[in-house]
Amino acid sequence: MSRPLTRNLKKLWIAVRIMLILTVLLGILYPLLITGIGQLAFNAQANGSPVRRADGSVAGSALIGQSFEAADGSPLPQYFQPRPSKAGDGYDPIASAGSNLGPENRMLVAEIVQRKKQVAAFNGVEESEVPVDAVTASGSGLDPDISPAYAGIQARRVAEARGIPLSEVEALVARFTSSPDLGYLGSARVDVLELNLALDELG
Repeated sequence: MSRPLTRNLKKLWIAVRIMLILTVLLGILYPLLITGIGQLAFNAQANGSPVRRADGSVAGSALIGQSFEAADGSPLPQYFQPRPSKAGDGYDPIASAGSNLGPENRMLVAEIVQRKKQVAAFNGVEESEVPVDAVTASGSGLDPDISPAYAGIQARRVAEARGIPLSEVEALVARFTSSPDLGYLGSARVDVLELNLALDELG
C-alpha cells in the first residue's frame, strides 16, 4: 500500500472516529441531559404547560389559547371568549401566525368594524366599550390571555348565562388576573382557560 494512500486512510479513520464521538456526545448524551434537566427542574414547561381539570384530565395548554364555541362556531355565552385568532382555523399551533395586514388595510379595518359590532351585541355593551384585544388577533394567533377590560365587559353576560351572581364572576376574574411581569413588563392579563375551568367547577 502506497504511503499517500495509508496517510489518507489514517485521516479518514480519524474523521470517522471524531464523527462517531460527536454523534454520541451531541446527538445522544447532550439531548438526554437537557431532557432530564427539563423534566426535573421545569416539568410543566417541558411537557407543554398543561392545564388540568379537577378530575386530572388535560383541558389545554397555559401557553396556547383555544375557542369556546358551539358546534356551529357561535361563541358560547356561558364562557369568557378569547381574542380573535388568525392561526389556521383559530388557535392552531401548527399554523401560528397573525393576519399580516397593516393597520390601514381595508380588509383588516372592515374585520375590526364587524368584530366590534358583534362583540358589543354579544355582551350587551356599547361599541365604545369594546377594547382593542377583543377585535384584533395577536401576532402569534395563540395568545391565551385577554385584557382585564375585555374580561370586564364579558362578566355580566357570563353571570347571566350561568345564573350566578355577578360578584362571583368578578371575583374569579380578579383571581385569574396576572400583573405585568416584574411589575412593569407588558400589561395585566386574564387567563381565559383557567378562568373558564374555574367557572365550570362552580357548577
